[in-house]
Amino acid sequence: MTKLLYIESSPRKQRSKSIRLAQAFLDEYRAAHPDDEIVTLDLWSRTLPEFDGDTIDAKYSVMHGQDPTDDQRRAWQAVVDICDEFKSADKYVFSVPMWNFSIPYRLKHYIDLLAQPGQTFSFSPETGYTGLVTGKPVAVLYARGGDYRSDEMQPFNHQQSYMELMLGFLGFTDIHTVAMQPVLAAPEDVARTEAEAIAHARQLANGF
Repeated sequence: MTKLLYIESSPRKQRSKSIRLAQAFLDEYRAAHPDDEIVTLDLWSRTLPEFDGDTIDAKYSVMHGQDPTDDQRRAWQAVVDICDEFKSADKYVFSVPMWNFSIPYRLKHYIDLLAQPGQTFSFSPETGYTGLVTGKPVAVLYARGGDYRSDEMQPFNHQQSYMELMLGFLGFTDIHTVAMQPVLAAPEDVARTEAEAIAHARQLANGF
């Protein structure tokens, strides 16, 4: 059975435009792929392990081929569990609101946990970094208060640039995006923007 992991990063729930966009995608996906499993990971209801001193020390022990202490081993196992859960999926969907030109801190925390040596990337002096999560599609569904499509505004869009950078670092090459923007505008303009983005998301989901 194909497993799709949906990662939700907005705490606003029914008021969230990014979640509304994702629900339209998932509704269409269910209709087109009725036998697939969809697993939702709500980053605001999941308790994520801290990326603290023991965890960081464990990471560098792994990178340098050293044996971690018991505390480091326990901290590292919690991170490995997060990575294993992520890697168990066949397809991925992220819903991402823009916060201060970037992403919510809970999503940043999650990505910091995922980006681990031996789990989602490897390194060698000869070839450099290599992503290990390969051959899987990912859809990233964005909501933005402003419109960042112009040359003037694109440099402020660290939301999409960061997501694409990190997904590429982890090994993803089949990256699809839908952006609902601007969502802070006149009601009639927002309604039109929302309808266009939802139509795009449904079209993408049908063949995803």
